[in-house]
Amino acid sequence: MRADKVFTFLQLMKKILVTGGTGFIGSHTVVELQNNGFEVIIADNLSNSSEEVLENIVKITGREPIFEKTDLADPVATAGFFDKHTGIDGVIHFAASKAVGESMENPLLYYRNNLGSLINVLEGMKKHLIRDVVFSSSCTVYGQPDELPVTEASPLKQAWSAYGSTKQVGEEILRFTTMAHPLKAIALRYFNPIGAHPSALIGELPLGVPNNLAPYITQTGIGKRKCLNVYGKDYSTPDGTAVRDYIHVVDLAKAHWWP
Repeated sequence: MRADKVFTFLQLMKKILVTGGTGFIGSHTVVELQNNGFEVIIADNLSNSSEEVLENIVKITGREPIFEKTDLADPVATAGFFDKHTGIDGVIHFAASKAVGESMENPLLYYRNNLGSLINVLEGMKKHLIRDVVFSSSCTVYGQPDELPVTEASPLKQAWSAYGSTKQVGEEILRFTTMAHPLKAIALRYFNPIGAHPSALIGELPLGVPNNLAPYITQTGIGKRKCLNVYGKDYSTPDGTAVRDYIHVVDLAKAHWWP
């Protein structure tokens, strides 16, 4: 979805709920929103981040977002959050588990967390008449595409992981919910965000062993990991290893409100 269309959602809004706002993409989006005059509320259970991120957001922006440690997969906790924080104009929903390998080892955890949290957030939006949501989807909804490069017109294919499946089902939940209720939704399908804020105060620093390539490379470079394994040697590339396209996380964060 084009960034200018996302902005039409947010341009008249001032108070934005960012779920998963202490995570990698979420924290950078909070910075961009606050630097452009939005009031931000963060809901995050800190399952893969820390409160130190909040301190660094303040150092970057000079403003402290409202923060609630909340498990959005808990319907009672989520309902209580929305009852407490009134006047929200729109939602950017990042909160989800996102490790592809882990999702294959424990698919029920991923369905319960990723889809349950989305449903609970939509229920809160419905009750409190919040009309607009930007959904953090994924390029995994395209499965193994027939043609490259992938475009928005490319057909969705069967998901290759439980994580990818939760994103496909999440988009379907939004599609049918917007048909039944006065809700507007945009799903942004990310391709490999990497990088960090220029201040280096926030970036991709997951808890435990990284599941994404960039933090694993950097942690190997500083000696935190013993070695970096390279898998695959039969791709149609000069050295047989895979080639991927990446987007800088700050550019991605800006796409959530860019005028």
